[in-house]
Amino acid sequence: MSVRIKIKNAVKRYGNSTIIPDLSLEIKKGEFFTLLGPSGCGKTTLLRMIAGFNTIEGGDFFFNEKRINMIDPSKRNIGMVFQNYAIFPHLSVKRNIAFGLKNRKYPRDRIESETQKFIELMKIDQYKDRMPDKLSGGQQQRVALARALVIQPDVLLMDEPLSNLDAKLRVEMRFAIKEIQNRVGITTIYVTHDQEEAMAISDRIAVMKDGIIQHVGTPKDIYQRPTNLFVSTFIGRTNLLEAQLVVDGGDVKLRFPEGYEIQLKNVRDDCRKNQKVIASIRPEEFVISTVPNEGLRTVVDSGIFLGLNTHYFVHLDSARQVEIIQESRIDEIIPGKSEIYLTVKPEKINVFTDDGSGNILYGVNNDNTMHEES
Repeated sequence: MSVRIKIKNAVKRYGNSTIIPDLSLEIKKGEFFTLLGPSGCGKTTLLRMIAGFNTIEGGDFFFNEKRINMIDPSKRNIGMVFQNYAIFPHLSVKRNIAFGLKNRKYPRDRIESETQKFIELMKIDQYKDRMPDKLSGGQQQRVALARALVIQPDVLLMDEPLSNLDAKLRVEMRFAIKEIQNRVGITTIYVTHDQEEAMAISDRIAVMKDGIIQHVGTPKDIYQRPTNLFVSTFIGRTNLLEAQLVVDGGDVKLRFPEGYEIQLKNVRDDCRKNQKVIASIRPEEFVISTVPNEGLRTVVDSGIFLGLNTHYFVHLDSARQVEIIQESRIDEIIPGKSEIYLTVKPEKINVFTDDGSGNILYGVNNDNTMHEES
């Protein structure tokens, strides 16, 4: 059980529309890999190509070294979990989970033992004789996951499996899914548009836009050093500020229109030139300065206390509004219309070319390359 997946130069068209123009990707054996992106970016289309539910207009798909392009979906040994659960309404929990094993004509004692094993793994033993309409959404999703895993598939494919659950249940289920995947060790491809969900459960993430993979990396890599402006704005919240990169002898400085400037020590050698840039500064990368006239002058529009952190919305002299997240203080929230100054953490911010196509800082780790086994 569990395989490495390689996709080389995949193409998907619907009529005259090209959904995926030329996509290559490698997913490691036993990895929890997430396809993340906005609606219509091609992530579900790619998942269905891997499953065999969509035709392939170009490229090659491999499970280990076996090319699967022309293999029938029923013979690819995959498990699937959908957002609508797709469990049989006329079968009990236990019979739903056992269905795949019966279909494969397993011996009765094997069906019984394997079904019970996954009932216990999903923590649904007390519901095993219930009908699906007597279960909550989270319980139904556990049944769907057990049914997908009990057949011991080589690959588990999950398409927006938590989108129909309420916020609290989604958080509970995403940790349950990750824990179970770790225990079973199965190669898993997970599709979602929810960046927080992707960050919480993934070993690696592929961020997609218009059928093209923008960045592949760990949640930490993608959040801290996104490869381009799209990835920076799609993963988490960020503030975008126009700035000027100024090279002065051996120093490289980032100068904002308001006059505030910082020194950057991690600009790539090939980008050390005077140029317009876009600074991406996440809300937690701002620091409220206690020194008057130090940093960017702003005026507080509002403050929202959220326990551990307080969120401030402020505007610059240019009227541009930015968001700040600061650890909550024991004293009062800074009142609206207060004048405050902001500095930034230069080692954490990201700086992109003026067109947003590339990050000019060292430290970008993009894994979207093919590897051959040694």
